[in-house]
Amino acid sequence: MSAEVHVVLAGADERDLTKLSEYEAVGGYQALAKARAMGPAAVTDELNASELRGRGGAFFPTGRKWSFVPSREQNPNPHYLVINADESEPGSFKDNEILTRVPHRFIEGCLITAFAVDSKAVYIYIRGEYLEQYELLVAALEELKARPDLRGDCTIVVHRGAGAYICGEETALLDSLEGKRGQPRTKPPFPAIAGLYASPTVVNNVETIATVPPIVTMGGAEYAKFGVENSRGTRVVSISGHVERSGNFEIEPGVTLHELIYGEAFGGGIPGGHTLKAVIPGGSSTVILTGDEVEVGYDFDSLSKLRTAMGSAGVIALDDSVCMVQLGIRVSEFYEHESCGKCTPCREGTRWMTAILRKLEAGDATEHDLDLLLSVCDRINGKCLCPLGDTAAMAIASYVEKFRAEFIAHLDGGGCPFDHSPLDGVLAPVAQHAHHLGQAALV
Repeated sequence: MSAEVHVVLAGADERDLTKLSEYEAVGGYQALAKARAMGPAAVTDELNASELRGRGGAFFPTGRKWSFVPSREQNPNPHYLVINADESEPGSFKDNEILTRVPHRFIEGCLITAFAVDSKAVYIYIRGEYLEQYELLVAALEELKARPDLRGDCTIVVHRGAGAYICGEETALLDSLEGKRGQPRTKPPFPAIAGLYASPTVVNNVETIATVPPIVTMGGAEYAKFGVENSRGTRVVSISGHVERSGNFEIEPGVTLHELIYGEAFGGGIPGGHTLKAVIPGGSSTVILTGDEVEVGYDFDSLSKLRTAMGSAGVIALDDSVCMVQLGIRVSEFYEHESCGKCTPCREGTRWMTAILRKLEAGDATEHDLDLLLSVCDRINGKCLCPLGDTAAMAIASYVEKFRAEFIAHLDGGGCPFDHSPLDGVLAPVAQHAHHLGQAALV
């Protein structure tokens, strides 16, 4: 497992798969024809056999999610398929590449999934900042206008978001699609029963949907031969931070995190003579690992044993120049800014986390403040409608747990012991607003 595999991104290195003719030349849309010949129930059966789990972070079995949608006889309302393309997790940029390089494979996945769940309407909710990806999707859909044999009676709508991280949560995304403020809903009912416009709705991630055509083509059992138990198939992993070679790499789960960071086929090691200090394994909302914990398989079960997760597969390597308190500030400020404000623990707790961390960095804190920080994290975790507050609290608490000595050094030394950290001057959105206002006041 020391090299890339190509399933979702297959053929993208050799051909321009943004073009319909090129995609069809490598067998594109043949999986759609096969799926329509199989029938909806058989397609869902193949997804169950593949053991594909959601690639957006929740890791829920895809076929099982589809099977929750009631039949037309049980619920006569329209069925909807909604694609979460609002990729906003810091450290994750895999969906960006999928939409950029294989938009037709993604659209084929949309059409197969819509067929499987009896939906005639597909909504793609794409991150507003993804202008190039939006234009590529629109261009690909324009090509399908002349191909009723492919699109059938299914309508696909691309809806641009407005930069709200919270709309990555499926029910907040649905509210935003309906023209409301994006905030998570109380569950139950779940979207499969009462989702978009209170109708049965399947919400899936871009990578999940782009994996559907290969599964139909090769068969679920064949696809399940990739990876390891409870983490079948492939994952497109975003590797960034302090590595020689950042980018997206399609892998089989089970390859070690060490190989992802140091392997020549992947990250290529830590530059500048520095050593690895820590790794965020699945985007900023996951529990951090120390540099000594990277000899772990990059799969669900192995990471769960270390109380962390693959999340949205955003691997961020951090070298020994990084101040963990500054990292905590940047992460906490991000979630403070992105909190929708609906839940008091999240709305108030993220603000408290930022304030305490800033006090630590400035040298004005005491050990009581460090205990208070962990208490605030505990008061957030498990007490919110959506995972935003929970994961923010778990991430910050893990920094203190794994690097407590560094936090204590801030207390003992009356401020940051680092002469320079690469995070110096890096402003989170909430801080950028204050920074710009400050500049304007000086003019």
